[in-house]
Amino acid sequence: MLEQSLNATLMSLAIAMIAGLVLSRIVKLVKLPAVTGYLIAGVLIGPFCLGALGRLAGIDGLGFVSKDVANSFGIICDVALGFIAFSIGTEFRLEEIRHIGKKATVIAILQAITATVFVDVVMIALHFIMPESLPLPSAILLGAVATATAPAATLMVVRQYKAKGPVTDMLLPVVALDDAVGLVVFSISFGVARTIWSGNLDVVSVILNPIIEVVLSVGVGALFGWLFSLIEKCFKSNSKRLCLAITFVLFAVAVSSLKVKIGSVEIGFSSLLVCMMLGSMFCNLCKEQAEIMEKTDKWTAPLFVLFFVISGAQLALDVFAQWQIVVIGIVYVLVRAAGKYVGALGSSALMKCEPTIKKYLGITLFPQAGVALGMSAIVAEAVHAGTIDATSGELVQNITLFAVLIYELIGPMLTKLALTKAGEIVPKVQVEAASDDDDE
Repeated sequence: MLEQSLNATLMSLAIAMIAGLVLSRIVKLVKLPAVTGYLIAGVLIGPFCLGALGRLAGIDGLGFVSKDVANSFGIICDVALGFIAFSIGTEFRLEEIRHIGKKATVIAILQAITATVFVDVVMIALHFIMPESLPLPSAILLGAVATATAPAATLMVVRQYKAKGPVTDMLLPVVALDDAVGLVVFSISFGVARTIWSGNLDVVSVILNPIIEVVLSVGVGALFGWLFSLIEKCFKSNSKRLCLAITFVLFAVAVSSLKVKIGSVEIGFSSLLVCMMLGSMFCNLCKEQAEIMEKTDKWTAPLFVLFFVISGAQLALDVFAQWQIVVIGIVYVLVRAAGKYVGALGSSALMKCEPTIKKYLGITLFPQAGVALGMSAIVAEAVHAGTIDATSGELVQNITLFAVLIYELIGPMLTKLALTKAGEIVPKVQVEAASDDDDE
């Protein structure tokens, strides 16, 4: 592993930040979300582009000269993931959940699980066809990653084109709930994958370990959220409350790395679930949560830029020189899309939704970004910790990055197309014509 000096480390981070900002402006010109620019920036300054130049020239710090150097910034990724999950948790206010209603809740759960089942079945079948290229733990984990949808990209399209109508009204709460369902599914699948890799295949450990992990993670997160809401009352300054929010997220991430021994069974925590529950409890118990979250969002903005750029730099392009991996990546992208569409279609039909919802909702759920990358980063950390083999972990990470790049390129365009077909995005020409009619 290449060790960087302090100067080289700071230079790498500075280059990552400026590259992410520049690419975000470039992709904006072609109406793509900023996260796409960050990921492309990571690839460009990673070990296969700028980093390779730095390696040849002997300039340590000129981009990420190796994947090991990119991986050495894992603490940034861990903290960023904690804040992503914390932010998701703050969306689950009880009054809003009651307002969302039964339809959106059922659709969110069923479409996420359907995507997982579709991907799991196909990936496990591919495992038996090409066992050396696709290990069983990787097949299971890819099914869990398939649940996640990118709320930022979807919300961007809705706001940019001022979409209004039944599909939009259903889409926003479904996307919000989707990531929470995904985190639970991922935690269970991750526990199963680790158990399979360890060789301890007894039914109790395969079923019980993931359930215990989810329950413990939710319990610890709820406790932290309750303590946060109590201690927060001792401070009146928003800056001090911001410091307190950062402190609790850091505590949650740190505690999530611990292991608990229950007899002969070793149970871990899901940092995503712990931080999500922390945010959920906090937002329901703290009256000033809106102000604190506004400050937190501003503080985490540069952290998220670095997280996505580093994630892009970790994409091992040489993996795709193997045709089997390319096939697995393409199949994953297509099957996940099919799972999302069929799941949304079936669940909306079950809940007797309007025809436009049944027809177009699934297409708007294709985008995938932050939470999926977070899941793949958790897998990468498990590789470093020795709880998942390197082959399985790197495969999940690379295919997830590959899929996110594709989904973020075509996802927003498909969302716009679906909402336009549903009649919820009015073409500019029609809007101007309507204005002229009103003037008359």
